[in-house]
Amino acid sequence: MSRQQDERGVVLTAYTSNSEALPAISCKEQTEFLGASRKTGQYNVQRCKAAGAAPGSSSGKTPYQRCSSQDSLDEQAMVDYFKEVEIIQRSGDAETQEEVQLKVADEGEQEEAWLMEAGLATLFDESASDGEDSIALLSTLTRTQAAAVERRVETLKQTLRKRNKPYSVPDVREIFKPASQSKDEAESTERSGSSKQEVEGLGNGAGPGTPGGGADAETDINLEVSFSEQALTYKEGLKVTQPQNEADDRLPDFRVSQDKTGQTRVGDLSAEDMKKVRRLVLIEMSALFDTCGIEVKAHKALKVRVRESGLFGVSLSTLLEQDQRRIPGTKVPLILQHLMSHIEEQGLDTEGVLRIPGAATRVKAVCHELEHKFYEGVFPWQSLKQHDAASLLKLFIRELPYPLLTVEYFSAFTSVLKLPTKKQQLQALNLLLLLLPEPNRDTLKALLEFFQRVTDHKDRNKMTLNNVAVVMAPNIFMCKGFRSKISEQQEFAMATGTANIVRLLVRYQNLLWTIPKFVLNQVRKQNMENQRKMNRDRAVKKLLKKMSYDRERASDKQEKNTEAEGGFMRVQAPQFSKVSMAVQLTEDLKASDVLTHFLSQERSPSVKREDLCLYEMGGNIKERCLDEETYITALLELNPSAEWVIKSVQH
Repeated sequence: MSRQQDERGVVLTAYTSNSEALPAISCKEQTEFLGASRKTGQYNVQRCKAAGAAPGSSSGKTPYQRCSSQDSLDEQAMVDYFKEVEIIQRSGDAETQEEVQLKVADEGEQEEAWLMEAGLATLFDESASDGEDSIALLSTLTRTQAAAVERRVETLKQTLRKRNKPYSVPDVREIFKPASQSKDEAESTERSGSSKQEVEGLGNGAGPGTPGGGADAETDINLEVSFSEQALTYKEGLKVTQPQNEADDRLPDFRVSQDKTGQTRVGDLSAEDMKKVRRLVLIEMSALFDTCGIEVKAHKALKVRVRESGLFGVSLSTLLEQDQRRIPGTKVPLILQHLMSHIEEQGLDTEGVLRIPGAATRVKAVCHELEHKFYEGVFPWQSLKQHDAASLLKLFIRELPYPLLTVEYFSAFTSVLKLPTKKQQLQALNLLLLLLPEPNRDTLKALLEFFQRVTDHKDRNKMTLNNVAVVMAPNIFMCKGFRSKISEQQEFAMATGTANIVRLLVRYQNLLWTIPKFVLNQVRKQNMENQRKMNRDRAVKKLLKKMSYDRERASDKQEKNTEAEGGFMRVQAPQFSKVSMAVQLTEDLKASDVLTHFLSQERSPSVKREDLCLYEMGGNIKERCLDEETYITALLELNPSAEWVIKSVQH
């Protein structure tokens, strides 16, 4: 194997152990990381002296070549990574955890689980209860999304045929008839407000007014067109970009173009609509990886014995149940909130915060003390040293019985860097974060925001984005069941990759919690399809009972439409003294203007602007908290039957 390098090439020659020498890892292998080993060794990073010269190592083992396809992580940063690995191993917490053999679902079993999670169980089980929802969902799919469903249905069908099992899986041609598919594609494109030409332009890095693309177009995140459709256009355009080594603060400044109907963030939608979002996002994520030719095998869910109470080694759901009995509405474990707050109160200017470990024996003692005194409110926080608190924070993450990123999507997270462009990697991370269970998502969001605050003080604490990423990556990715299942070769393969994933999560977190508009438009269409079906199937008796009520509603609707036609919108505020008000519609009217107008009339002095949100309710959406930059007239065109309600929001 050729080992030629330029003068600036970095060779990792270490984390060597007593095992036999390992071969150098290829660039491809460096993205196929799984976890970290429990064996202790030494680390050493050397600079290549000249092209083609392999530097020697003290142990005489084969040196490891830095893969040029990864972003730049300096030598000291990677040394910090392996130091963190050794700290974790010396801490002994890995020894106390039950080892679990993670297994990939069998062929057929994986597709069946996928279809169930996507809400399409009726495609292989006629007795499933979500038949009507499945029909509505299928009617909204794009070309690439439909292809992802077809692929899994066909695989399941072939698997059942091999096993000689009876099955009722329909022919994929019956599920997606060409004529119907074309209609749906056209509707999807129309809903997104993008023509085929626009999709192709943005997919290839070109945008309006920038023929052939440019720097600005390359960093625009298009949320109106399916990510997998953009990837297909990119692939068909045969555009090839050379990988670039980007230093800590030289990552591109991606941005989302302003949408007049407003951005939708995690937490803005009702639980019912979020369920639809999650199903669509699963299909879209699979379509994105399929389009790029990347196969992601999901692991089976873990079945482990877990503690039923306590702080460390307890599942997030159990922790939140405990915490919500004390503080209703808690979304992030209280112990984690206290640890982050304590570290910040001690000052984020401390050099090496998160990197320098606390004393192992002291950390173990404090952990035991917290278990007994935290909920009693008698733990002496004033005596807890900052580095000990940081070590406890990392211990909390590692001790979770189920990985923060979940077993089910762990492989997908570690496959993100196989996508060909940075933009597609961010799109995949966006989808994966939306797929996480709510406790995992809220906890990860709090952690990423904390890591960002740490890096904001980098001039003093010497914790750059790279430093935080390499220190936290082993704690997030060295989850139970992965620790002793790999070789040192695989450990090197995961080092740069997992650090880069954490780096992307921290750097672009403001973009990653957004629900793409194309997904929301699919939810709107699905709601309309379900509404039409419900109206058609409504019993005559119920219709008769509701006739009087419907007349009243029709009268109210007529009054509302008359107001809209007259240039006004009716805003309800049932929680406040100003129960209802009329607001004049203008082209420039934003949600923020409606809230300002409301506050000028609300008599209660306790009402604060930051506690209010204008909601879009009904029509083709259940409930949506509006971005303050939303233009009301643009949203009225998208959802003319909506009602407008001002409510207080919980922070």
